[in-house]
Amino acid sequence: MYIHENQQTIKDSISYTGIGLHTGTISTVTFKPAPENTGIIFRRTDLPGQPEIPADIQHVKSLDRGTNIGIKDATVATIEHVLSAIKGLEIDNIYVEIDGEEIPVADGSAIEFVKALKKSGIVKQNAERKYLEIKKPLSFSVPEHNVDVVVVPSESLKITFFIDFDHPNLKPQYTSMVSLKDEYEKGFASARTFCFINDIKQLKAAGLIKGGSLDNALVIGDESLSDKDIDELRALFNMKDEINLNEHKLLNSTPLRYYNEFVRHKVVDLIGDLALLGISVKGHILAARSGHRTNIELIKKIKQQYENEILKAKYQKKEASGVVFDNEAIQRILPHRYPFLLVDKIIDFTPGESIVGIKNVTINEPFFQGHFPDHPVMPGVLIVEAMVQTGGILVLNECPDPRDFIAYFLSIDKVKFRKLVVPGDRLEFRMRLVRSRVGVHVIEGKTYVDDKLVCEGELKAKLIKKNDPNNSSNSNN
Repeated sequence: MYIHENQQTIKDSISYTGIGLHTGTISTVTFKPAPENTGIIFRRTDLPGQPEIPADIQHVKSLDRGTNIGIKDATVATIEHVLSAIKGLEIDNIYVEIDGEEIPVADGSAIEFVKALKKSGIVKQNAERKYLEIKKPLSFSVPEHNVDVVVVPSESLKITFFIDFDHPNLKPQYTSMVSLKDEYEKGFASARTFCFINDIKQLKAAGLIKGGSLDNALVIGDESLSDKDIDELRALFNMKDEINLNEHKLLNSTPLRYYNEFVRHKVVDLIGDLALLGISVKGHILAARSGHRTNIELIKKIKQQYENEILKAKYQKKEASGVVFDNEAIQRILPHRYPFLLVDKIIDFTPGESIVGIKNVTINEPFFQGHFPDHPVMPGVLIVEAMVQTGGILVLNECPDPRDFIAYFLSIDKVKFRKLVVPGDRLEFRMRLVRSRVGVHVIEGKTYVDDKLVCEGELKAKLIKKNDPNNSSNSNN
């Protein structure tokens, strides 16, 4: 049974200050309410212009012991625990401001961010929450890393996770989460990140974990370490006390928060990484030994397989058979309006590759009054304009929010008109992205009526951000 759910944001701004796990620098992260349909937006307040980075898979920059996103020179590192807290509390729209390059590690879990977000208050918004429903099984494997992931249909998000590191002090562990709403905060959010003691020297040598300590990570010991190895570790962390393993074979003196805390933290990470899909998911994820890198690869595969459904959920407000975008959805993407909006609907769309648009030509078109009164013919320039608008939808969907950009066309070449277009014709615009270089997109377009070619040409477009004084163009859209 379908249940209507509203989007959510937070009520008030709230901040958290702490040290970054890898950079070792102190930064403050501030959560702020965001309007409906905003999504999760990171904002670097310490950089000129306070650049924004949407939490989206296309902005992932690196996966060095964490998930790091960025646009150009603006990056935000180790975002998975913040994202996990946001999605774990089912918050849809939020600004995450930070005055540094890395999110604080806190205690190595998501619980401090959960506490902050709950303290700020969570409020419902008017817009409906959209879901991506997994309709058929999807599998993903990396044999060289012994990773297997399967996603199957489910009426809600469920996660089953298994880990096996083949380490004498970390036995295989399993967990399952069947209700995000009921289980996340109490059953998973407090699970801390972990590493093996043998990894520490390697991580330090790579310039990582500068802010790492036994206060923000579980460190699994190894009895085979020599006294020299232990002395080196004490020096690395400036530890005065002796290093001893507790009953759980950990260097930490604090007890475990869950009997299977290690695998539960893997679920925390997966929920955070899953947020980069940009839409809530209904599906059951069964993962064995997956980490950030394979989580991201899984999300890429989900997005590739369900790209049309994700776009329809974003722009299409009502279900229509055989339609990717109806006229209302198109107006959420393109700036054009009557009488210059010349695309009625999109019936096929492969992002980054091709698109098919439809225009039904009627005698009521305003241009037929003068072109020509006794012999109505659609002007060729308007056929080309309709192709341009269809191609614009294709390239605009590469932007985080198409409403912030305009597709300006730099040139229109090799145009040929093969047949007159008259009232009653149904135009089908078949557009294919030929190449994209340095922000310029070349699109091959063909227009058909009853599968007969009536017009063709090659279009070159560039995306320009609206109201940006640094952008100028002599082109037309």
